[in-house]
Amino acid sequence: MADAVALTPPAARVRLGGWWIAPPLIVLGLFFLYPLILIARAALIDDSGALNLGAAFEVLNSRAFLNASLNTAEIAVASTVGCVMLGLTLGLIFAFAPFPGAGFVAQVIDTFIALPTFLVTLAFTFLYGSAGILNGALTSGLGLEHPPVDFLYSAWGVILAEVTVYTPFVLRPLLAAFSLVDRSQIEVASLLGARPLRIVRQVILPAALPAIVAGGSLCLLLTVNEFGIVLFIGAKGVITLPLLIYSKAIQESDYQSACAIAIVNVALSLALFSLYRAAARRLGG
Repeated sequence: MADAVALTPPAARVRLGGWWIAPPLIVLGLFFLYPLILIARAALIDDSGALNLGAAFEVLNSRAFLNASLNTAEIAVASTVGCVMLGLTLGLIFAFAPFPGAGFVAQVIDTFIALPTFLVTLAFTFLYGSAGILNGALTSGLGLEHPPVDFLYSAWGVILAEVTVYTPFVLRPLLAAFSLVDRSQIEVASLLGARPLRIVRQVILPAALPAIVAGGSLCLLLTVNEFGIVLFIGAKGVITLPLLIYSKAIQESDYQSACAIAIVNVALSLALFSLYRAAARRLGG
């Protein structure tokens, strides 16, 4: 829409006056603002139509909400750190120490962006589940009675799945940033006796910092709102904010509590999105 407006002749925009902004505002109001208003109304107004803040404060002070918030923060931060570390390692290898077939491997990693999250979770179940390939091989090979690998149905399983799915969101901007690094600086630093780790720390990482922040903040935003992986893995005792909203709305039919939690989740998502946009603008600059 912005490109279309930019391409519109100035005279046409003068004739239209301020009316050209009406269509995007209408779309924004119908598909974003109006649903948010409905959610806020359901969270703050009870069935009788009266304002009821007590119910919203009660659910936000409940043990279930606090535990879900803590689980969401721990899983999102751990997954983001894992994505940044793995994406940075792969990016350095692909950009500065390429091997035969590195481009193909990078393209394969990119395909995870297009895969549904439940498909990755299903693949992990076949690999690491109680009756999966790994446990089947270990149980039959070592003569064990119980599967020795059981991390999948815990927070660690959720984190591993999210790192697998969201690492490309860090790897892509990092590869773009690495392509802009002046290779002559690396050569000069190497000639002066700098070791590879020092070159990475003092030459490459400062140039890639905006990309790390942009990719990391996007991963943090996505993992905070991740629902499918947590639901499909079914980790015992791992309830995040999206899963708690689902539980309140679908299983308990407590729509007021679900909407109150959704408002908090939306506010958190908008804050993280603002961080991502700020980092992306700096990267673009």
